[in-house]
Formats: sequence, C-alpha cells, structure tokens
Amino acid sequence: MVIFLEIAPDQILFALGIGYLLGSIPFGLLLTRLAGRGELRKLGSGNIGATNVLRSGSKLLALLTLLLDVSKGAAATAIGLEFSLPVSLIAGGSVVLGHMFPLWLGFHGGKGVATMLGVFLVLATPVGLIAIVIWLLVAAVFRYSSLAALVAVGTAPLSAYFLSNVTIATFTILVAGIVLLRHHANVRRLIKGGEPKIGGSAML
Repeated sequence: MVIFLEIAPDQILFALGIGYLLGSIPFGLLLTRLAGRGELRKLGSGNIGATNVLRSGSKLLALLTLLLDVSKGAAATAIGLEFSLPVSLIAGGSVVLGHMFPLWLGFHGGKGVATMLGVFLVLATPVGLIAIVIWLLVAAVFRYSSLAALVAVGTAPLSAYFLSNVTIATFTILVAGIVLLRHHANVRRLIKGGEPKIGGSAML
C-alpha cells in the first residue's frame, strides 16, 4: 500500500521490533510457572493462551493472562500511533505474529485472538469492542472458546469495513486471516465434535 512507502526505514524496523518483542512475551507460561502450576506447554492444548491457562486450575491466572495478552497488543499499537497510522499497523501486525511465533519458545506460541483484540481496541475501538461482545455471546451460548474466537475474528473485517477506513479494514482482513488459519486444528475438532468446551483444551 502506498502509505507504507512513506515510512522511514528506521521506523519500520522499530515497529517490527517493538511489536514482535512485546508479542513474544509468554505471559501465560510465565504466570503458571511463577504460581507453581507446572509446564503450561505440557498441559491441554500445549499452547500459551488464557484458555489453556484455565486448565491449570486457576481462573485468576487465566484472567491475568487474558488481560496481559490484550494489553501487549494494545501497547504495541499505541506506541506505533505515536509515529503514524502506518507505523501502528506494522507494530500491530508484528505483535500478533510475535505472540504466535515467539523466538524463545521455538516459534510455538498462542493463537493470537486476545492480542488481536488489544490491537483493535486501540486502532479501531468500536471494532475491538464488537469483537469482544461477539466472543462473549458465542461463548455463553455454545461454550466453545474456539468457536467464539472464530466468529469474533471472522466478523471483525465486516465491522472494520463499516466503522473504519479502507486501510484499517484491509489490515483487519490480513490479521484476521492469519489468526483464523491458526485455528485450523480447532475447526477440524469442531466439525468432528471433538472440541472441548470452555474449561477444556481450546485456547485463545
């Protein structure tokens, strides 16, 4: 996109770096270790998101993980906005990728939903809020965290189309697409009827 051609190379590198570094902080893994809950990657789905933390038996740790994963997405995007919208988009995309593929965990991270929500709460607040409401409604009705995530993420581009500009809507499609692809295993289990409900092994 033309707007990205106007960014200075050092700003691009900064946005990529700060986004990736923030995104790759494995809060769920760190919190469960500090609390003596064992190795999160050997529990449930093996991922580092809040839903898998819930399987450690602590709702508090799961909530803290969720809030921190949302916060790192919001923080990276907000830092980027101090420079420009294009820089914030790079930082926002990078923080989601950092959460999914953290270098220090062998590039095996989370699914990116909570971090993506944090990005949109800053970048396009109505889009983020609508996604959260959709997630809560679907989770309350069907009790599948992964299904709630798929619906919330899948409808985000539509919200962005009506409530933001073309640039943000296009960015939403790209990020949502990556997050949805990360849920391929969940989709297969949902189709086969083998996906655990909330409190099981699905994860954010």
